[in-house]
Amino acid sequence: MQRREDNNLLNLLSDIAETVRVAWWKFFDWLAVVSWGYLLIASLIAMMIGGALGLEGFVPALVFSSILIKILAGGKRRAEIAATAAATRADVEALERRLLEAEMAALQAQIEPHFLFNTLALIGQLIETNPAQASIVQNHLIKYLRSALPQIRQPGGGKLGQQMDMSRAYLNIMQARMGDRLSYDIDLPSALEHVSFPSMMIQTLVENSIKHGLEPKTTGGHIHIAARQVGSDIQVEVSDTGVGFNMHADDGIGLSNIRERLKVLYGGKAQLIIEAPQDGGATLRIQIPADHNN
Repeated sequence: MQRREDNNLLNLLSDIAETVRVAWWKFFDWLAVVSWGYLLIASLIAMMIGGALGLEGFVPALVFSSILIKILAGGKRRAEIAATAAATRADVEALERRLLEAEMAALQAQIEPHFLFNTLALIGQLIETNPAQASIVQNHLIKYLRSALPQIRQPGGGKLGQQMDMSRAYLNIMQARMGDRLSYDIDLPSALEHVSFPSMMIQTLVENSIKHGLEPKTTGGHIHIAARQVGSDIQVEVSDTGVGFNMHADDGIGLSNIRERLKVLYGGKAQLIIEAPQDGGATLRIQIPADHNN
């Protein structure tokens, strides 16, 4: 019988301790969210009631303790809010990154077949008229695919040298189609060949120069691709001598995609710069932080 009474007493004490613990944390959470004005009014009322009940020593101590707890609880609350906001931002940024990569993959799915079909049709024509040239274009297509496919599988980025090889192969194929209307040169310092650079961006600029700069021009023109390190930035520039760039027109899907990807990848530390030189043509420059490669 004594053991049963002892167990009942222990259970009662345990229940009381749990009730006190729950009440304490509810009080703590209430102090974290209640306004200082409301707490001040409640404190004044408590002190008046305490004075009427003869608790002049206890109530002021309780009010003072509540103020200290309010400060601690408010700090804890702010830390929790900041942590939640940071986690939410990280989730949103990760979602934006996946969304942009999905959009990029969809864009490539639209562009690649069109380019491949045109190139295969060109090879088919050359097989009948100029078999040697057909073999050359076929080799350029193989080089293009070898550089392009890894970047499509890994949209996050690739090596700058690999992406320049891809643009070189693409321009060689376009030379076979456009003949003397297209010439180009590529300037890539050896020190930058293994630098990481966002995939397909250079290719998008080159395609933009062909489509909007040189193809509309009867005599065609020249494309110059250059990479360099300027201070703490890596710059890749694609310039052409085409019909020029309408600075008042919308960027279009390709350039808008580049801007959005740069924003997600680097925040405000990277940019796409578009210039329209007075002597004609267009210059498009991608600038990213060099420390991204460290």
